[in-house]
Amino acid sequence: MAAAPAASVEVTAPPPEPLEAGEKKGISDVRRTFCLFVTFDLLFITLLWIIELNVNGKIQDRLKEEVLHYDYHASFFDIFVLAVFRFAVLILAYAACRLRHWWAIAITTAVSSAFLIVKVILSKLLSQGAFGYLLPITSFILAWIETWFLDFKVLPQEAEDESRLLPVMDAPVQPPFVHPGLPSEGQFYSPPESVADSDEDGEDENDQKRLL
Repeated sequence: MAAAPAASVEVTAPPPEPLEAGEKKGISDVRRTFCLFVTFDLLFITLLWIIELNVNGKIQDRLKEEVLHYDYHASFFDIFVLAVFRFAVLILAYAACRLRHWWAIAITTAVSSAFLIVKVILSKLLSQGAFGYLLPITSFILAWIETWFLDFKVLPQEAEDESRLLPVMDAPVQPPFVHPGLPSEGQFYSPPESVADSDEDGEDENDQKRLL
């Protein structure tokens, strides 16, 4: 029986899947740290304000005095509202909208700095003990730390990560590898004549010769 010729099958490996923008993290680690610090800013100012309310009397009476009967020259409530303003704008811009520009934090820092400087000059906070110094100074420092962190950490780090990712995304897809494999069922060949047919043909020829 004739041996079937060996056949090779071209098997194409699936092309590597390119990195897509959707596979990137929704928010980078450094941006997440920035958002946590913005949240810390709000919580820390809120804590200081609550402590100030408890130190100078009952918290219910102090809330009525500072919120319902708000006085720009003596109340700390506006410093708390300023922290809420920074938190709302920065989280909306850099967490929800994922902004990659400094204009949002420039607005919050400029508004915070101008308001605190004017308040310290015109108000009577410095005559109200330690919190008259602590709350405006802390709010001022936290606002500028947020600006520094975004401008020197978040935006440069994200730009560097994006520049390293773009060459990988633009790289050409490698050609498929070709390697021999097992022959398929359709590639087995049967010989034109079997051994049994050859024996029968030989016997017929011998019979014809005897008859002649």
